[in-house]
Amino acid sequence: MKHKRELIFICTGSDCKKSGGKSILKGLKAECKQGPLKGSLKLIKTKCLDMCKSAPVVIVGDQFCKNASIEKVLEKLKKS
Repeated sequence: MKHKRELIFICTGSDCKKSGGKSILKGLKAECKQGPLKGSLKLIKTKCLDMCKSAPVVIVGDQFCKNASIEKVLEKLKKS
């Protein structure tokens, strides 16, 4: 039986990088390696998502997380 893996798309365009996209990616990588989320996430770096005014942008499943932070992304993961 296959495990369900949640897809998380993280914008790595220039505005998102400057606004904290890199730190979100690093934090989520650390979360993926330990605890209850281990093996349940697939992190995908994307080019610019053209939503620069609300940077950093993360897509969790089928929902956009604007002005994202690690806490906001983890909260959306718990809801899905």
